[in-house]
Amino acid sequence: MLSLRKQIIRFAPAACALLLLSSCATYNQQVSGYYSHFLQGDYEKASASLESNKLLGIKRNQLLYLLEKGRMEHLRKNFEASNRFFNEADRLMEGSRGTAGDLALSTLLNPMMETYRGEDFEKYMVHYYKAVNYLMLDRPDEALVEARRISLRTYAQEDARGSNGKKYAQDAFSFMLQGLIYEKNKDINNAFIAYRNAADLYLKHNMQYYGVSMPEQLKKDLLRTAWQMGFQDEYERYERALAYTLKPEDRQSGPELVLFWENGRAPVKEEENLMFFLSREGGSFFFTDRSSGLRVPFDHSFVSADDSRLSNLNLIRAALPRYQAQPLLYPTALVLVDSQTFALEPAQSIADLAQETLRERRLKDLSKTLSRIVVSKLTEMAVQPKDKPKDREETKEERKERRNKELLATGLKLFNFAKEKADTRNWQSLPHSIYYTRIPLKAQGPQTVSVQLKGQGPARNYSLQVEPAGMQFRNLCTL
Repeated sequence: MLSLRKQIIRFAPAACALLLLSSCATYNQQVSGYYSHFLQGDYEKASASLESNKLLGIKRNQLLYLLEKGRMEHLRKNFEASNRFFNEADRLMEGSRGTAGDLALSTLLNPMMETYRGEDFEKYMVHYYKAVNYLMLDRPDEALVEARRISLRTYAQEDARGSNGKKYAQDAFSFMLQGLIYEKNKDINNAFIAYRNAADLYLKHNMQYYGVSMPEQLKKDLLRTAWQMGFQDEYERYERALAYTLKPEDRQSGPELVLFWENGRAPVKEEENLMFFLSREGGSFFFTDRSSGLRVPFDHSFVSADDSRLSNLNLIRAALPRYQAQPLLYPTALVLVDSQTFALEPAQSIADLAQETLRERRLKDLSKTLSRIVVSKLTEMAVQPKDKPKDREETKEERKERRNKELLATGLKLFNFAKEKADTRNWQSLPHSIYYTRIPLKAQGPQTVSVQLKGQGPARNYSLQVEPAGMQFRNLCTL
């Protein structure tokens, strides 16, 4: 029979390959069955496949399961069921805090082992879908509750990220949605405040916020609600700041349709590997990736700066997430109603939000990742056997102990190499971007609203039947 040592040496390459293959699978690849059904527009099969996906059945991924189920039921027009899932997801995000267990798993293994708590923009999108579900169910009072919760979400985000505007905390699209819902409920004062909050974000950021230029419709809504409330000073101030004057048709009121166009697919996360060198400058240490020029300070508080083992950390591989943009087949669309044409304006870019918010926390994520890898590397060094004695022969016991330590060190190296993995989880079924427009309707009789998509592929047309009944909301999803 082969000895334990020989068996490990014999099977180590195969074991390493197996570990590496499992390590390289991204979240998108592990839910590929669900995602394929979603891309084919078969939302019933997509929803069913979520039930059988083992990864999404793990407790740490419960939020992802709820988010995807909520969206699938929304697309199937099961609005009540959709909000049951979104309400549970909302509850999880509200009470989500890092635990000691999460910290331990993240430190010892990788961030994919932590409980998924959602990206900041994903939290805002839950409010969007819940509000639209309530509006489609003709429950504007409950949509109003969701509008108020957008403000609470903003306060929470500002507490976590700061309100100095350097990092994503407020969401312009959510403020615009908030204003529309207040208008639906005839609360013009709060509608004005919400529109003003959205406009101020655009003005503060040179009229562009996370990939979206300030919509003309927002300018109209802000000035019109200021005029309706008799806020003359505010009206004149924003008229100058926005370089826009209300036209007579902007002041008209009557039945109308607010149409949201959810277009394309959100980017998916993939893994990239960077190679870092550790260098010392005085009493400080820095990790440097020469290919990208990244330079990250290393917190060596858990190890002495004079520890000779640090000098052996010459090259470190760090696995980090990055977003892969999905192609946008139809970048523009027009709405036709009774020979009138209305443009759909960009209101939210999930693609830009995903990229930019990941970039904003890049340094923090890098620091955590590199510190975790250093801990692993130092552990590897600690179990390395001592060199053979040069002045005498090893005893049988010393030889056995050294070989056992060699096996342990080899196994630990294989484990550490295979476990290094980026967190590639995200809400896969979100759209690439959301556009919107407001369309006046006739006072009586049903109307047909036609949407024409234009882009690289053949033109596509969609029709919506709308009854005039005050302010209505619809959303159209196209992949």
